[in-house]
Amino acid sequence: MAKLTILAAAALLGLLALAQATRTTITTTVVEEDNPGQQQRCREQIQRQKNLRNCQRYLQQQARGGGSDVPMITDPNPHQQQQLRQCCEQLENLNEQCRCEGVREAVRQQREQGEMQGEEMREMMQQAENLPSRCNLSPRRCQIQASVF
Repeated sequence: MAKLTILAAAALLGLLALAQATRTTITTTVVEEDNPGQQQRCREQIQRQKNLRNCQRYLQQQARGGGSDVPMITDPNPHQQQQLRQCCEQLENLNEQCRCEGVREAVRQQREQGEMQGEEMREMMQQAENLPSRCNLSPRRCQIQASVF
């Protein structure tokens, strides 16, 4: 009987250790309802930030130069650092709820210029999705693919 109790206690401790070692990551996606008032406020903010031209330039340069996802402070190229810093300032000046729409608008503007296609365009969209994260802003990631095309 003592062996059974010890075995049960050991099994319980093993389960507790396993439960402590397991980490769960939950990712949430916020889908905004059609809110014309909010959309209008976002459009106005984006226009005040000149349609995030600095972000457009940064994304274009990253797509053409095969940019990386390293954080802003470790980006090796000083010119890229400056472009990213200016982009981050523009994003920071938008309300959190408007940032992804601003990033999508920057991608839209680049797409409409027609200078990038194919692989460059895909690279730019990938860079754009992670742009808020690179700026240490929330939301950390923006959905670009479905909303631009």
